Amino acid sequence: MSVARYKRIATLKTAEAFSRHLADGGISIGFDTELLHPSPLAEPLDYDGIRIGNRFCVLPMEGWDGTRDGEPSDLTRRRWQHFGQSGAKLIWGGEAVAVRHDGRANPHQLLISEHTERALATLRTELVAAHVERFGRTAGDDLDIGLQLTHSGRYSRPNSSERAEPRVAHLHPVLDRRFPSGVHLFSDEELDRLVEDYIRAARIAYRIGFRFVDIKHCHGYLGHELLSARGRPGRYGGSFSNRTRFLQSIVEGIRASVPRLRIGVRLSAVDSVPYRKNAAGTGWPEVPPDQYEYAFGLLQNGDVDDAALEDSRQLLRLIQDLGIRLVCITAGTPYYNPHLLRPALFPPIDGYDPPEDPLHGVARHITTTGRLKAAFPNLIFVGSGYTYLQEWLPHVAQFSVRQGLTDFVGVGRMVLAYPDMPADVLAGRPLRRKSMCRTFSDCTTGPRLGLVSGCFPLDPLYTQHPHAATVRDAKTPTRT
Repeated sequence: MSVARYKRIATLKTAEAFSRHLADGGISIGFDTELLHPSPLAEPLDYDGIRIGNRFCVLPMEGWDGTRDGEPSDLTRRRWQHFGQSGAKLIWGGEAVAVRHDGRANPHQLLISEHTERALATLRTELVAAHVERFGRTAGDDLDIGLQLTHSGRYSRPNSSERAEPRVAHLHPVLDRRFPSGVHLFSDEELDRLVEDYIRAARIAYRIGFRFVDIKHCHGYLGHELLSARGRPGRYGGSFSNRTRFLQSIVEGIRASVPRLRIGVRLSAVDSVPYRKNAAGTGWPEVPPDQYEYAFGLLQNGDVDDAALEDSRQLLRLIQDLGIRLVCITAGTPYYNPHLLRPALFPPIDGYDPPEDPLHGVARHITTTGRLKAAFPNLIFVGSGYTYLQEWLPHVAQFSVRQGLTDFVGVGRMVLAYPDMPADVLAGRPLRRKSMCRTFSDCTTGPRLGLVSGCFPLDPLYTQHPHAATVRDAKTPTRT
């Protein structure tokens, strides 16, 4: 199956053409044909004494350009300055920051520690300064910046991008085969100590000036994998209470240590069986869904039904009981079913051609977030998966916020390619089509090759970067 069978979004130039394409594909995505001014996306949101100035959110991404000891580089600082210039008023961490060295997903991921505290503080300060410089003296008053705390677990590569050092929540007969050198199973005592590392990291984040921390539970990393540890013995596996002990213990510790620091959770609300590339290059499930017992929120045939959402509903009830208000919804993992997480027409170097029109993936994101928002109206939701919509992103975003399907529209890859897209939408300016992310996935291919991550096709700095030729050469067979 070739990606050529899927129509490119850039060719759908009118609302009628976009609507007809959705109808022909049986894809349920609501959108407004006209953008309103003032925009519903410009409305502030107030909760718990906090004002967030508009409905755009910069999603956390995994950086590959920090120093070996976990501090930001010039490329990192430039990216965070772009987050500030974007116009978005909610910054969900900017990127994932490891709470200790063995949890880094790559040797250049940021690390939060006493050693890196000053550098991370400067990173945040420069983001705020860039925002105020562009939008005015009081622009920082309704800017809400958090930091995503993570341990990469099964996908840790702290010392070399070429050497996996997986530390897992539970044994997995399908995924463990991908690590021929074996995996290290966390003991209960090791998880106890890791909880303390999260609490220590939260104290540092608060001292730096971050207003909330995200306890990451998504994309196959440790927190997410613990949610599906039904077969794990001991205090962190089996029952729902045990599988959420990690989250509950971290929240309890943060509340005791830094009670004024708010907490959020980014959650992979649905998941699927692992996929692999078949002989035709298309993503194909490794095992049938009815034989798979290792997912949190397992999708059957890709459908977001009540059964798939029950795991997330149970967790969101707990999150609500813990007094957490901020929830960012995503799906799957970039490591074994990336089409769920990042709908894209072109795969990265180690990926597969999409097994569905990527707009189905966008619809799945929006449907999942909308149904959970309806079930938990008092929680503050951030939706994901919008970048693939390209020119139609603001039309779908406006509809989704106006209809109460989400509180915030999250943008990730789009901000790498077109950092001030939110500002242009909010100001009513025409979108710069030549800056639009077309999901070539070069921002993922770079890291998969051990290079820096950025928008190599569109960002002038990365177009001229020494790594650009390596990325282009690696992608040439895929692009032809």
